[in-house]
Amino acid sequence: MDSKQIKILIVDDNVDIREIYAEVFRKAGFNVIEANDGMEGLDMAVKEIPEVIFTGIIMPRMDGFAMMESLKENEATSKIPVVISSHMGREEDREKAKKMGAKDFIFRGETSPNQAVNKIRALFANENYDIEFNRNNLDAAKLARNLNMDSDFRCKKCGADIILRIKMSDPKEDFLKARLICPKCGWTPEA
Repeated sequence: MDSKQIKILIVDDNVDIREIYAEVFRKAGFNVIEANDGMEGLDMAVKEIPEVIFTGIIMPRMDGFAMMESLKENEATSKIPVVISSHMGREEDREKAKKMGAKDFIFRGETSPNQAVNKIRALFANENYDIEFNRNNLDAAKLARNLNMDSDFRCKKCGADIILRIKMSDPKEDFLKARLICPKCGWTPEA
């Protein structure tokens, strides 16, 4: 996913910190929305459905962890990846974030705002896109012949339909990695 398409919600009660991150993410091409605390962040997440949330921990009304719990309770927001940003970098906070399913834990003393942008880009670079084959379209039969596969694109182990799994190889480049795989058992033609 191109960062120009990524909508990020930045949640922090420290206006200066929030504005620094908002500016860096905007310069990197993200669509940035902001919230002052966890309560406002939760409301914004429900209304805007961002692709990712970048949040502090300690905030008035609702902290970052309570916001994460509330996000999981709502079907519309339960799958939004959350990255925790901490100025204290306490190990117990890092462990709690991990247990709660945070995608990353950024300690501001060790990670610059530009490095935070790269970490969030990497979340989307690692995303897989699964494409279903239409055996009768374009060069599907030719591909099957070149890979010594049956032209019906079925798994040799379990018989399920094979898919094409595509992954961005580098978030800064337009290069893709692709492989044929059985989504049911994981078999690939080279296996």
